[in-house]
Amino acid sequence: MFELKPIHKDSINQAIEKAHHYRLLNEPAEAESICLDVLEVEPENQQALVTLVLALSDRLTKGYAIGASQAKEVLPRIKDEYQRAYYGGLLCERQAKARLQHGGPGANHDAYEWLREAMRLFEKAEACRPAGNDDSILRWNACARIIMRNNLSSRTADSAEPYLE
Repeated sequence: MFELKPIHKDSINQAIEKAHHYRLLNEPAEAESICLDVLEVEPENQQALVTLVLALSDRLTKGYAIGASQAKEVLPRIKDEYQRAYYGGLLCERQAKARLQHGGPGANHDAYEWLREAMRLFEKAEACRPAGNDDSILRWNACARIIMRNNLSSRTADSAEPYLE
């Protein structure tokens, strides 16, 4: 329908700063659009890929399921093992929080599973983190606290919810 206009390579750093700014303004769709423009010019730009994952995960609390699936497609393009694990964990943590926020049948169990996956990824990030960087530990602890404060648990055979007829 429309042919998108490419940005100039010299404006990439400024564009990424704008994407960060829009995330801070809680406008993840605008940040996502900017990252996509950057990635059209530099497909492997790591800052744009990380910011895109964050912008997509920001959309989860707004009920956009597409943010999670798109972010999962971007994660493998992040080259740094620590960042790939850390931001993968952050995505799972945000999916859990969104599931708790939206509620519904099985929400507590779903949130627990997402939080445990986040914790697994944070442990993976912890194993290869840069010296002096405890972000993965801080996130792991936050997930553990959410589980404990909300008394979340995994599904058991007895926890299946009956279907309404």
